[in-house]
Amino acid sequence: MNAFSAPSSTPVLSVRQLRKSYAGNPVLKSVDLSVHQGEIACLIGPSGAGKSTILRCINFLEKPEAGEITFFGERLCSEDGNVFHTAPERALQAARARMPMVFQHFNLFSHRTVIENVMEGQIVVLRRHKDEARERARTCLARVGMLDRAEFYPDQLSGGQKQRVAIARALAMSPALILFDEPTSALDPGLVQEVQSVMRDLSAEGMTMLIVTHDMRLVKSIATTVHFCADGHILESGSPALLLHKTNPGRIRTFMAAAAH
Repeated sequence: MNAFSAPSSTPVLSVRQLRKSYAGNPVLKSVDLSVHQGEIACLIGPSGAGKSTILRCINFLEKPEAGEITFFGERLCSEDGNVFHTAPERALQAARARMPMVFQHFNLFSHRTVIENVMEGQIVVLRRHKDEARERARTCLARVGMLDRAEFYPDQLSGGQKQRVAIARALAMSPALILFDEPTSALDPGLVQEVQSVMRDLSAEGMTMLIVTHDMRLVKSIATTVHFCADGHILESGSPALLLHKTNPGRIRTFMAAAAH
């Protein structure tokens, strides 16, 4: 058991009363969220609900303004009275390395080959030796069906292939949790299936994932928990069977009806 292992009853990630504003406009008003080991949690909801901002605050790509984030029992930010504290940058970097993000638009280095993209974070962040990083990169590329493209450059790949490389890059960091921000929304319809297939494989292997998506097929096929976000809050949480049922009243039903078209 590694240092980031946790009993399934203990949340890998706990978010409490998270708040974030831009130019005085509140985007996250008070978000509560927990993710347990092996859970595949999907954040759904209308555009502008703050779903991607939740991920970016959890990963500290955006700095939260208030609330508490705990990762494997370590507080990354918290409030003491009216004073908001964040952990030292070293602690944030260590946590960020263990919960890498897969972005909507891949964020691959165009001047590096596929395998160099997957090696980069291991060498720079985890301080792995180049040979070890290369071997780990080969293993992860094989896992997502991209080893035969290891020496290609990103502009030689399709969108689906780029996203699979981005997933391999996240896996190479030996993550405890992977954050996905709309992983299929930038893909042509014919390429979505290959990324969905990789994510289903990760789900079957027990990878813990927190996914922002509008792709209801992906939600229905892999989610263990669904969180419905709107107006800067998580309004409802539950199993896919419960939350996505066509008879669910109110805003979820309206959202699901719109998502079906």
